[in-house]
Amino acid sequence: MDELRQLINAYDKASEEFSIIMDEACSRKFSKIDRFSNGAGRIALGDNLEYMKHLLFNENMGGCIQLVYIDPPFFAREKFMSSIRLESDRLGTSPVIKIGAYDDNSGGSLQEYLQELCLRMMMIRELLTDTGLIWLHLDRRVTHYAKVLMDMVFGSDCFINEVIWTYKSGGAGKKCFARKHDNLLVYSKSARYKFNVLKEKSYNRDFKPYRFKGVEEFEDELGWYTMVNMKDVWQIDMVGRTSSERQGYATQKPEKLMERIISSCSDAGDLCADFYGGSGAFAAACDRMGRNWISCDNNGSAVTTQISRMSSCDGGFIVLSADDWPQGTVVMNGDAIESYAAPLENIASSDKEIMSEYMREDGCSFIRCCHSGTDECGEYLAGYDVLGNMFKIYM
Repeated sequence: MDELRQLINAYDKASEEFSIIMDEACSRKFSKIDRFSNGAGRIALGDNLEYMKHLLFNENMGGCIQLVYIDPPFFAREKFMSSIRLESDRLGTSPVIKIGAYDDNSGGSLQEYLQELCLRMMMIRELLTDTGLIWLHLDRRVTHYAKVLMDMVFGSDCFINEVIWTYKSGGAGKKCFARKHDNLLVYSKSARYKFNVLKEKSYNRDFKPYRFKGVEEFEDELGWYTMVNMKDVWQIDMVGRTSSERQGYATQKPEKLMERIISSCSDAGDLCADFYGGSGAFAAACDRMGRNWISCDNNGSAVTTQISRMSSCDGGFIVLSADDWPQGTVVMNGDAIESYAAPLENIASSDKEIMSEYMREDGCSFIRCCHSGTDECGEYLAGYDVLGNMFKIYM
């Protein structure tokens, strides 16, 4: 009964806060701090609630987003770390270094978690188009609570699917069956939602041809099959340790999963958003598939990962923040970085000594992404390091 009471209180308090937000109709402004080529992509550093308010009130984007995918913390009640290696001409490659990725509600209550999630669902509802869909990615811990909240926010008649993503990775417990799946709840804003039917192979019994009249059959290296509407259980591998798309980010999701979601409910040119951007898998898939995209995260290191990842893609993007970006320091010698140092304070790392050594001996090894550009203030050199610090020097 305590969980039920917390669920009801979470919805009531989120509703009260949402009413206040909509009555005030104001928000802090997120401003552009950098641009990578010309393109419609956006990467925002900051609290996603504040950024959603900015989109709604400062940019009048209510009813403009076709697809929202979010992969929030799962109420695992622990802190997650990202794994990086520093590359240095002087010191070689560092051991794996762990830095803080995000805190998954390690000290909060279930009610606080559900209240924050519910409030963001209400804001997303305002941003979605009438044909739009939201995908909420969770696991066994709170999916059942989130399903009830989504019914209350969007309406039970707007529930479209619960997609099960199953994979091989992860451990096996001695007192339970191996937990090898996540849950994706799919809701629409209205009955007019956009949905593109995807197809998949369905192998014949014993992989032999049926030869039924009017049924088209195909053959591959496994045997004979027909093409059927895709089912709601998806077998997709996690991002492997040696995969080219691996970013070292904790809980990174595979682009193949993102591609399937994007294909199912958006078309080229549609605007799609991920307000828990993490490693940028959703943004990368959107960019490759011709969608306009928005990605937001409140962790500087995560946003640096996204910037580095998206800078190698074809489409351009802008970088935004509501506050001054955490700043490193840089000494310039002409167009080159002569030495670089970034603050280590508030960085959750088990290897600060290694990081300090690399910073002292070869600070450039910290820089994950560096580029030049021109804006209203002139020509500049901008860079982002593995810890989420940023520098921008006008030439």
